[in-house]
Amino acid sequence: MDGRRAIEEDGCVTLDWTCGELAAGLACYRRNEFFEAHEHWEIVWLRLKDPEKSFLQALIQLTSAFHHLQTGNRAGTVSLLRRVERKLEGRPAHVAGISVAPLLAEVRVWLHAIESNGRPAPPAFPTIIPESNRT
Repeated sequence: MDGRRAIEEDGCVTLDWTCGELAAGLACYRRNEFFEAHEHWEIVWLRLKDPEKSFLQALIQLTSAFHHLQTGNRAGTVSLLRRVERKLEGRPAHVAGISVAPLLAEVRVWLHAIESNGRPAPPAFPTIIPESNRT
């Protein structure tokens, strides 16, 4: 299974985050292994169509932003987080099984913290929780 398995829910196609490259990338993301998460998700992204494709691209850019942060590239982090913000704005409540509003809110908190030099960073990176994993 390549992690691209589509599930039809209420007329919307969602991606299966429980197997394949999506699951592997999600596990890497949760371990703060952002470069590795990017690599897994890009494999799936290459074969998608919109709206899932552009949404997964936003998640890939999110991983790249935090990889830049880990390597000390503050400007690169901010630039990518701005792109993520633009890609998430105006999206439906759920895309590819992910709740968009909470993710967008966390991205904005991080942007504000990084752009306000003296403000401490949030205690955790933005959470990506597929609907299938919510309790």
